[in-house]
Amino acid sequence: MVTKYRIEYSSIPYSHNKIDEILNKARGGVQPEKDEAILLIKSHRRDLRKIVSAASDIREKVKDRQITYSKNVFIPLTNMCRNECAYCGFRKNPTDPEARILTTEEIMKIVKIGEEAGCREALFVMGERPEVIYPKARSQLKKYGYSTIIDYLKDMCEMVIEKTQLIPHSNLGILKKEELKTLKQVNASLGLMLESSSIRLCNNGEPHQLSPGKDPRRRLETIEKAGSLKIPFTTGILIGIGETLDERIDSLFHIKRLNDKYNHIQELIIQNFNSQPNTAMQNYPEPQLDDIVKTIAVSRIIFQGSINIQAPPNLLPGTYKSVLEAGINDWGGISNITYDHINPHAPWPDIEDLRALTMKAGFSLKMRLPVYPEYIRKISGFLPKKLKHKITSQVDDEGFVREDKF
Repeated sequence: MVTKYRIEYSSIPYSHNKIDEILNKARGGVQPEKDEAILLIKSHRRDLRKIVSAASDIREKVKDRQITYSKNVFIPLTNMCRNECAYCGFRKNPTDPEARILTTEEIMKIVKIGEEAGCREALFVMGERPEVIYPKARSQLKKYGYSTIIDYLKDMCEMVIEKTQLIPHSNLGILKKEELKTLKQVNASLGLMLESSSIRLCNNGEPHQLSPGKDPRRRLETIEKAGSLKIPFTTGILIGIGETLDERIDSLFHIKRLNDKYNHIQELIIQNFNSQPNTAMQNYPEPQLDDIVKTIAVSRIIFQGSINIQAPPNLLPGTYKSVLEAGINDWGGISNITYDHINPHAPWPDIEDLRALTMKAGFSLKMRLPVYPEYIRKISGFLPKKLKHKITSQVDDEGFVREDKF
């Protein structure tokens, strides 16, 4: 159903000398123009090594050889969703017996197990506004005493804060400014994947055709509102779902524009499409490693040190060294007790195994909270008052988790 992305060409004539010129400027701290970034993403395979080398040099200059991660518990608040993305294996139709909204008791059971296992992040993930179109969602929420999933989420985050040492981070759909303001008070950070800035991917026959919440204009509006409210924010792109390489770079520059304005994008996720059974895109080809590595490297060159760049390790087994060399400095949230409900077929790596592999590649591994160290120790005004003490009491002078604290 989805067409493979097309190869288009930058307005800058291609030459290896031009690639070298862009990379030399980038090593000196000059962020590339959009046309230059397009030239890099479409470069010949023989230029990949020097693009990766430049990205690695930039990362080491600003982030050293230090890789971070967050130990979390995954809380799938609801798997009902008004969107029907062609690649999603998380969403359940209301007629499915597994379609539901977790109860307070179920949430606390997950969180308590996580606390005992040394997790610090309560990761709330949910389908977008299911109550808008599904009577089953409205009925379950009414039974719990709520009319919207956002109101329920807010109270569940508050419960976690009051009863455990864990700190909430919620991944959401598009939100109104008042909803963001409310959730800021009970979350260390919030997240919304842009996925792609391409409106074309919402057309008939494309992966977001049946997903009103994937309109990139509305998602960018949500990300911008979060910036205006000083919310540390996680976003990213999903590569290999039918976007053109131009559209991929366009997505990155939209994110850059917002971060340049608000300095609130704490983390950029470069997530590779991973086909899942029983979805419309189950037979769609996944992006090749060179494509993933180049996208990570170009992202690092575009953003320099202004953003932490993450790639999900459970979607990249056997490729850690290549991904590390490409310029990431974070492995994202990893759970040692709950599986990835978004990608249930892709198990998390054991944290100690990940540490060993990271160290073997020449890097150290440090644990962070769901809000990055710079927003704790260097950038003021981003921590909610309700959570400030809870956050600062768990970290060292650099803002990393004091792993001997609990």
